[in-house]
Amino acid sequence: MSTAKIHPSASALSTTIKHLTGTLQFSRTCTFPPNGLAHSRRTTHALRIRRSLTVSSSSVSDPLEVCVKASLTTPNRLGDCPFTQRVLLTLEEKHLPYDLKLVDFSKKPEWFLKVSPEGKVPVIKIDEKWIADSDVITQALEEKFPNPPLGTPPEKASVGSKIFSTFIGFLKSKDPNDGTEQALLSELAAFNDYLKENGPFVDGKRVSAADLSLGPKLYHLEISLGHYKNWSVPDSLPCVKSYMKTIFSMDSFVKTRALPEDVIEGWRPKVMG
Repeated sequence: MSTAKIHPSASALSTTIKHLTGTLQFSRTCTFPPNGLAHSRRTTHALRIRRSLTVSSSSVSDPLEVCVKASLTTPNRLGDCPFTQRVLLTLEEKHLPYDLKLVDFSKKPEWFLKVSPEGKVPVIKIDEKWIADSDVITQALEEKFPNPPLGTPPEKASVGSKIFSTFIGFLKSKDPNDGTEQALLSELAAFNDYLKENGPFVDGKRVSAADLSLGPKLYHLEISLGHYKNWSVPDSLPCVKSYMKTIFSMDSFVKTRALPEDVIEGWRPKVMG
């Protein structure tokens, strides 16, 4: 596995990557099918980016290792997975240094399958133990590195939680009259009403774990529905549109987002299948 050192600007991160095969899955981890173009272009590779950060009260001596999907379209770039971005956003917001291990999903390397036998990402190494599932990972990070706190109050933690599943239903739908678009609009309208009364974020004026989970999903929604269905969040939901604009413009989000073309390619099997 070759490595290349990159020195990013000011507050950049640390990273390494590859790509995997598997069935597209949406729990709190990602698996993806092989991509012919990517497979022919790319060999197993790793890119390491390191950054020096001032970690608040809970310091780490070495960067945390995180296995992520590599780009389908651009060598040495982070790929598409909203659950992985959720973990990276958590690391960024907690000012924790990390190394991304880019995994080529068209050729699962043996080293990766040893730490993630199911071939899923994200996977992170904490205290010499590899942990999977973004729910488990973010909770472990919150417990080990409590400052700054990102926890969302339990009564607010499920706000907007049905948007992602209704988005997938609409994206996959080939029948304009099957109710999937209306189901998504209903969930977005409910979220809009919530933000109008309680926003600008899920927990009021501060960004919390719920936003770091929901933001990447809305990013995938915007790009994939725009591409495959020429659809966008309607202007009648201004609070949702403002929320998306605010989240998407956060420094941590810009640093950890997938390329739009990777989001499009990542969802293609769901749409075409």
